[in-house]
Amino acid sequence: MRYAVFADIHSNLEALERVLGVYASESIEQYIFLGDAVGYSVDPVPCIQRIRSLPLTAVAGNHDQAAVNLFSVDNFSPEAREAIFWTRRNLDEDSKQFLESLKLTFQNHDFTMVHGTLNSPQDFNYMEDGFIAEETFRLMKTPLCFIGHTHVAGVFIKDKEDHICYRENASVDIEAENKYIINVGSVGQPRDGNPAASYCIYDSQAKKVTLKRIDYDIAVAQKKIVDAGLPELLGHRLFMGR
Repeated sequence: MRYAVFADIHSNLEALERVLGVYASESIEQYIFLGDAVGYSVDPVPCIQRIRSLPLTAVAGNHDQAAVNLFSVDNFSPEAREAIFWTRRNLDEDSKQFLESLKLTFQNHDFTMVHGTLNSPQDFNYMEDGFIAEETFRLMKTPLCFIGHTHVAGVFIKDKEDHICYRENASVDIEAENKYIINVGSVGQPRDGNPAASYCIYDSQAKKVTLKRIDYDIAVAQKKIVDAGLPELLGHRLFMGR
């Protein structure tokens, strides 16, 4: 089966439509969303409606939960808090119910899904190094775990000798003796210095995970943020990929 695996849209409809346009030509059978449909930008409802139209399996992100008062914004940046308050005012009831319905984790026979880490998924911790990755590897019951949250695409690999390595922006062939944690990066707000939208394709038959990037109309996305009265930084950072 060919899976579209993506995360961290953050209400950026221009980036989302660009990525979904590519997926439409990739013989995708199932869509896997790793959380944070909303926050930072101004199209939460259209983004939610768009992904709900797909054959979708999804888990919750911290911004999704914050938008429906299920997660505190106390540790959010001032700009992120303002965007969440804006999002709360602009969500319709169907979108709220969708966000409220999202679970923190999902697992099937082949892979696991979580926004941040498998240990304390409700805290939305960032997986930033191998020491943090080890906790998730220890809890994994599947060969693969797909994550988002850091907005930086990369792969942690644990081999049969329990050694862990990390490859940023890497595509990998899945080997039976290894375990893999794949961070698919961010559709709507990458933070690795590359502003292009990040997305992933997992081919379970070919045993291959491919991380990809594609440009989108950042100027339009930025203008929407400014026109809505949100902090200009939220639009400017789209050009920086930070």
